[in-house]
Amino acid sequence: MPVPALDVPLLPRPWGAALTAALVVVNLVASLHAILRKRDVRAATGWTGLIWLVPGIGVLLYTTLGLNRIKRRASLMHRARRRAPLTTTGQLRIARARGQALADPQLHGLATLAEAVADRPALSGNGVALLRNGDEAYPAMLEAIAGARHTIGLSTYIFGDDAAGQPFIEALAAAVRRGVEVRVLVDGVGARYSWPPAHRALRAAGVPTALFLAGLRDAGLGFFNLRTHRKILTVDGRVAFTGGINIQARNVHAAHPTRAIQDLHFRLDGPIVAQVQDAFAEDWAFTTDEFLEGTGWYPRLEEGGDTVARVITDGPDGDLEVLHTILLGALAMARESVRIVTPYFLPDQSLIAALGVAARRGVQVDIVLPSRGNIPPVQWAAAAQLWQVLRPGCRVFFTPPPFDHSKVMVVDRRWALIGSTNWDPRSLRLNFELDVELYCPRCAAALDDLVADRIARARQTSLAELDGRPVLLKVRDGIARLFSPYL
Repeated sequence: MPVPALDVPLLPRPWGAALTAALVVVNLVASLHAILRKRDVRAATGWTGLIWLVPGIGVLLYTTLGLNRIKRRASLMHRARRRAPLTTTGQLRIARARGQALADPQLHGLATLAEAVADRPALSGNGVALLRNGDEAYPAMLEAIAGARHTIGLSTYIFGDDAAGQPFIEALAAAVRRGVEVRVLVDGVGARYSWPPAHRALRAAGVPTALFLAGLRDAGLGFFNLRTHRKILTVDGRVAFTGGINIQARNVHAAHPTRAIQDLHFRLDGPIVAQVQDAFAEDWAFTTDEFLEGTGWYPRLEEGGDTVARVITDGPDGDLEVLHTILLGALAMARESVRIVTPYFLPDQSLIAALGVAARRGVQVDIVLPSRGNIPPVQWAAAAQLWQVLRPGCRVFFTPPPFDHSKVMVVDRRWALIGSTNWDPRSLRLNFELDVELYCPRCAAALDDLVADRIARARQTSLAELDGRPVLLKVRDGIARLFSPYL
């Protein structure tokens, strides 16, 4: 005899209807928020689809991962400083920088674009010195710290408590003991790369140290995003170091680390140091509510060289897509050559299209990547889309180990971009980055020669090689590419 089915609702009918209505309202509010606030149509479409296809869970994921909770408490101070009246000397430096850009019609348009989106003037009278790996960068940085008289600001993504980090801890502690104002900012996720974490040793030594968005309490479940990837050292407000080098032993090649990292860093002198200082001060104020002001942090700066430069800050707040726009402008400006060195290559479709258009215009576009990356899924995803730049005529080269973490872009041996940004969504949309553009044929030519040396030791790939990969590798790479917005 069959057992009759029992029609027992999971919830009383009035409660079920109420819950359904509530879900519809919540989904509607969340999807409208995504439609109105997400600048990228793909992001808006993806989040809206997830919200309605997975009721409840989609809204939860959107509120924890999709919302930008960064409210830059220091942004008003920072932007006010950008627009503050300068001394007569400062105005002359700006006028001179604009005059130099106007003298080269090719750079004029890019300089105008960069000033409009970055909200900072280009400044003349700067010195730029290239430092290779930790072997050259660390001694120069430690020497500057040892000579500090008034202030030191240090911001980094990774600060290892190892053979490279310990001299920095000791030098910073010694600076505190002799009365220097020291502030150290380490990213909350990057701090976890070392155990024990270096910030504990810094604090134990009396060095004022803060962590940028240290955990769930600060950034929600999306705290693995929204990182500060900037590498900044300022000393007495007169000299600055920036680039791509973290503080860890793997960057010192003389020590023969098992997994060495190649990288580039730069020493800056002159008026541009004030713009680097602004970026550090804004991040420090956001993290600690302390505003760094006074002549110790912002002295009157003398000329340090003949380079026209401008700091570009980029991040998921008011600076969103600033660098992305400048990259598009630089590619549109190119007439002869574009050379890019980056450890991670996952550009969006607009950058891929701009690279392809440049190549089809007859510009030689060279993209230099490491043959063996340190994050396999990122390398797999990159392999799945390299055909998009190879087909229109870009050249792609793979450099041999050690892993190359350098970030450089050079256009026509006239303009260069240096700093911390990778060509991937994490750098261009999710992280806080700092770069410096150089309107300097001498600097650009030197960096172009450096890239040429990388290419001479690299292996060029081709469409035929990519198409000839085993099917399983193509599938693996294609699946990894689906997650490229979050890699």
